[in-house]
Amino acid sequence: MSPSPSLLSFYLLSFALALQSVFGLDPLFYTCSKSNNFTANGPYESNLNNLMGYLYLKSPSTGFGNGSIGQEPNQVYGLALCRGDASASDCKSCIAQASYDGRQRCPDNRGAAIWYDYCQLKYSDQDFFGQIDDEIKYILYNTQNVSDPLAFNQGTRTLLTNLAEEASLTPKMYSEGEVEFGLEKIYGLAQCTRDLSSYDCKKCLTDIIGEIPSCCDGKKGGRVVTGSCNIRYEMYPFVNA
Repeated sequence: MSPSPSLLSFYLLSFALALQSVFGLDPLFYTCSKSNNFTANGPYESNLNNLMGYLYLKSPSTGFGNGSIGQEPNQVYGLALCRGDASASDCKSCIAQASYDGRQRCPDNRGAAIWYDYCQLKYSDQDFFGQIDDEIKYILYNTQNVSDPLAFNQGTRTLLTNLAEEASLTPKMYSEGEVEFGLEKIYGLAQCTRDLSSYDCKKCLTDIIGEIPSCCDGKKGGRVVTGSCNIRYEMYPFVNA
């Protein structure tokens, strides 16, 4: 996109306001790109600041935003995604935190990706929209084991597979649900970034569900997160009602 100078000034002001609303939360995970660094106070940094302001403004109302600002070789692409159950205010606060932390932890990098419980943010000097990003991946799991791992693994896989199907077919590309497990329940969610097609969303989720046996076998909770999709399951409710 090519915003007018007045709109760019508005985005820059929005980014400045966003930085005033951070709370110092630590990210779950982050990664900095290996591409060349940008020059401080140069055109790429200006475009990046404007894009952060744009995402801060545009994403909370729907939970997702993406866009690009500038022209080659200083064009920057970015997206922000909030968890499907996050309120607009929580989404906005999380994106502000991600914008701040991304710049602090990857200060001169032309690209970065960062994740929190409620949101993720990614930017790059390469156009990544509509492409499955499975190069960036992190895994978290509960260290406690269940008493019947075979039945638990089957129940978890069935739940996540159903959620992946639902997420790929909904406009928000997000689904949450639960399944009975004896006297308890397994709770789960599946989500994709909305720049993906329905087909690629399901493929991305199916691929990371396949990671569960090797990373989280019999564990009471786990999550697998990539740049384009994520899954999570727990034995307690973790989404907002």
